[in-house]
Amino acid sequence: MKLIKIIILINTLILTACSTVQNNKNKSWLGYTQTGIASYYADKHQNQKTASGEVYQHKLKTAAHRSLPFGANVKVVNIENNKSIVVKINDRGPFRKGRIIDLSKSAFMEISDTNQGLLKVQIEVVP
Repeated sequence: MKLIKIIILINTLILTACSTVQNNKNKSWLGYTQTGIASYYADKHQNQKTASGEVYQHKLKTAAHRSLPFGANVKVVNIENNKSIVVKINDRGPFRKGRIIDLSKSAFMEISDTNQGLLKVQIEVVP
């Protein structure tokens, strides 16, 4: 019985430590900015698993970035019209040269027309 309590305590400590590291990691990125080209996910990615393990859905306000931590909130501003959206990073990419972020289709539509395909944006990690 005592051994079971010790195992439960160790598991709780491990889980708590892991979640704290992730929160601190996200906080260390606060204020980070980058300017470049944004694109959006093609229809073939609907319902596919992302690098974070979440399922991609067009309707969710999510995005892919090469290095920002999963769960980070990123404000994306369309430089041409100043419209913005906050998305959550849950995937890795984009993998095409010159692009800095891939937005979900609905997030892209909030700040631009999908017929445009690509747009110049500034991104900033926000709380």
